[in-house]
Amino acid sequence: MDEETRLIHAGHVDSLPASTVSPPIQRGSTVLLPNARALYDGTLGYGRGGLAAQFALMDALAELEGASGVQLFSSGLAAVTASLMAVLEAGDHILVVDSVYKPVRRFCDQVLRRFDVAVSYYDPALDADGLLALATPKTRLILLESPGSLSFEMQDVPAIATAARARGVLTLIDNTWAAGLLFKPLAHGVDISVQALTKYVCGHSDVFMGSAAASDPGLNAKLAAGVLDHGWAVSPDDAYQALRGLRTLSTRLARHGESGLTVARWLADQPQVLRVIHPALPDDPGHALWRRDFTGTCGLFSFLLQPGPDERVEAFLDALTLFGLGFSWGGFESLAINCDPQIRSRTIATRYDGPMIRLHVGLESPADLIVDLKAALAVYAA
Repeated sequence: MDEETRLIHAGHVDSLPASTVSPPIQRGSTVLLPNARALYDGTLGYGRGGLAAQFALMDALAELEGASGVQLFSSGLAAVTASLMAVLEAGDHILVVDSVYKPVRRFCDQVLRRFDVAVSYYDPALDADGLLALATPKTRLILLESPGSLSFEMQDVPAIATAARARGVLTLIDNTWAAGLLFKPLAHGVDISVQALTKYVCGHSDVFMGSAAASDPGLNAKLAAGVLDHGWAVSPDDAYQALRGLRTLSTRLARHGESGLTVARWLADQPQVLRVIHPALPDDPGHALWRRDFTGTCGLFSFLLQPGPDERVEAFLDALTLFGLGFSWGGFESLAINCDPQIRSRTIATRYDGPMIRLHVGLESPADLIVDLKAALAVYAA
């Protein structure tokens, strides 16, 4: 054979020479099948559906979630929107918590309504009876987020899931705050558990990915069909990175939670701070639910400054040196944002007595973060 032909076909690996602690990264769109019959017998025939790294991550996440199956998506937002598209039909109605992640709200308002899916937003303070009173015969799904990722309202998820199931209504929760570790939605009756793996699972602010997990085989089949029908895919390199992050999730999350509580308790004693909003603090309105259902906390929480104009809030944020100003969270670094522009866009009017700041406490020394916050609070007071 000519050299160009030999170079194309040389170096083909039929089996791995050794076993490693993590799966191989198979960068392949083409999958070679053993014979002609296998082309159409349902065997994996194309790399978009995943190979070694993706399958290993899906198996590990199923273990984390207590699920019978997990599907991967290119981001946390994609995991939510894809799950909705997998189970909803034209003419359906959904109930969405008003504290939902803002890009999900945009999808509900601009995309679902275009496909004749009615959307109603509900107060996260509603109990199960109050929430199900809003349901109609066309209500197909309730979308929860507990705690909310800006104002951290807690919902009685088990009670809502039980009441919804009795009415034949599905439940879907964005469980990114708990990272699938601190709270187990499927064990509490939720139908679909979604999280942005981008955040704590990947853990290093350099990978986008999301997951959707379910216990019911029928729901898993719908989620898998949605992945196939829409052509969604995640790269093997990203799946490998997510799996690597998953290995250290419990260790990192414990540090985030411990440091976050240290900073939150310090903030609660500062004269410039009106109130700290953190469900793991005993005086938080959602503390009883958190203590009952969660096994720990992460590094994400908010606090209210004493009343002041936007200019002072911006001065506070600009004075921070260790806290970066950015919208994501879950990585090794600490972050801060002003929540008020997003809070104002909610459907149900919610009044807070001062500007709301959200912090993500990373893996830096909490003592150093406190020094940084102290200096910024002095700027705010001045």
